[in-house]
Parts: sequence; C-alpha cells; structure tokens
Amino acid sequence: MHNNDPHVPDPAQEGGADNGVNADLDALTARLAALESELSQARETVLRERAEIENQRRRLQRDLDQARRFANEKLLGELLPVYDGLALGLANENADAKTLREGLDLTLKQLEKVTQANGLSLVDPLHQPFNPEHHQAISSVESNEHAPNTVVAVVQKGFVLNDRLLRPALVAVVRDN
Repeated sequence: MHNNDPHVPDPAQEGGADNGVNADLDALTARLAALESELSQARETVLRERAEIENQRRRLQRDLDQARRFANEKLLGELLPVYDGLALGLANENADAKTLREGLDLTLKQLEKVTQANGLSLVDPLHQPFNPEHHQAISSVESNEHAPNTVVAVVQKGFVLNDRLLRPALVAVVRDN
C-alpha cells in the first residue's frame, strides 16, 4: 500500500531529510565545540593576564615601599662626614675656644656644601626688600638709613628646597613712615 496523501511524510524520503539534519547537527556540534575551546583559551589568557597585572602591581608597590624607605640614603651618606666632624670636635676635651670655633666653621661649610648639592638653598635677605613669599616679618622698626619694607635684621634664616619654600626667614622690616 502506498500513501498518496501529500501531508503525510513518506518514510522513504524521511531518511534523506534525517541525513541532512544530522549533518547540520554534527556541523553545529563541531562549531560549538570549537567555540567552547576558543572561549576556554580566552578565559585562560585573561586569567594569566590578570595574574601578571597583579604581580606587576605587587612588584611596583614593593619598589615604591623600598624607594620610600631608602629615599634619604644618599643624603644621609653625605651627612655622615658632618656627623663625624661634630663628634670628633666634641670628643676633643683639650681644645680651646678658637680651635672649637674653627672646627665648627669647617663643619658648617661641609654641611652647607651637602645641602646645596641636594637642592637646599639659604634665604638670607638682609638689606633686601621684604618678600612675603620667602620672609616672615616678626617686627618692624623705624630707620632713616633704609627704605621702607627693607629687611634690616634676620632673626632666623630661611630655606628653599628646589624652588619650594621649606622655611621662611624670620625678619625685622623697616616700617613705612
């Protein structure tokens, strides 16, 4: 008996359609497996890169910590001879005032050399116009010898570190008449 109904599928023709569907399914399955493999590799790459970034971050943090801990190493090494000079002067119990003064003078020059080499400069504004950016007036005096707002006495010298005020000079200034 043969089925003549156009709506009922013929079992003989179904085998051909199943082969096409199976081939499509196999192709899709293979494609899915390939994409899953690519996804897995991409995840591994991302995880490795994240780990590398984290390791770099830790190394950078360790390097920054080391730099902070030893930032003053060079400066302190340069100050050791100044320290030695002061210690040697204090250890000499037989030195007279003149010898001590000469030793202190040499030690101060050594200290000034080290500080200048490291960007520290002295602010000594005696007989210069008052500059509120580098000077702090602690008193005002009358004077016929100097123009108003001129520094006539320096109570404490100031310091500038690489163009940044570290400590203002404490000064006495001629007041306006």
